[in-house]
Amino acid sequence: MVGQCSLIEEVELLRERCRKLEELSFVDALTGLFNFRYMQRALEMEMERSRRTKLPTGLIMLDLDHFKNVNTVYGHEGGNVVLAHLGKLLKESVRVIDIPCRYGGEEFALILPNASTFQATSIAKRLRELVRERPVEIGAQTLPISASFGVAVFRHTDEDTLNSFISRADRLLYEAKSAGRDRICAEQPPAVSMAEEVSVDEKSALFFKGDE
Repeated sequence: MVGQCSLIEEVELLRERCRKLEELSFVDALTGLFNFRYMQRALEMEMERSRRTKLPTGLIMLDLDHFKNVNTVYGHEGGNVVLAHLGKLLKESVRVIDIPCRYGGEEFALILPNASTFQATSIAKRLRELVRERPVEIGAQTLPISASFGVAVFRHTDEDTLNSFISRADRLLYEAKSAGRDRICAEQPPAVSMAEEVSVDEKSALFFKGDE
């Protein structure tokens, strides 16, 4: 009986170790966010959920502005401090159901289940302000940072693949960076659903692109 209990305990311990190893395989070691591999899996699942439930899935792509300059001035270690700082901000400020990920390099992604265009853009606006308000401490230096954002929403009627949906958000991010950085570019919802999705006051906030 004792031997059987010991075996059960060993099996449970092995299962726990396997579970932790699996979790680590989906986590970016530097930022503590989910990695690109997990992002692909999670976004695909949320898109499929949208097809079934007819509830939208928001996607925010964000990129640190002038990150190459950070690496040039502060070195690779300083750049890592900035990336870890942004990862911490994302984890602390998103909704419980949101999925913050490191897309690669200085680019991040935030999957927003059940988020309309207005909701996704509002989250991006809040994050933009938070990034600006929370500078990074690198040794004795205080470094102000900013980020650019692209906001897209997948609806059950869309025919996007995983990659084409990511590309939609990425193109908007590129627009934000091309327009001067430190701003948000969000796609326009279909005209048919606009009245159902947001109020008149909300419409004016949908395409917030920072300070003009």
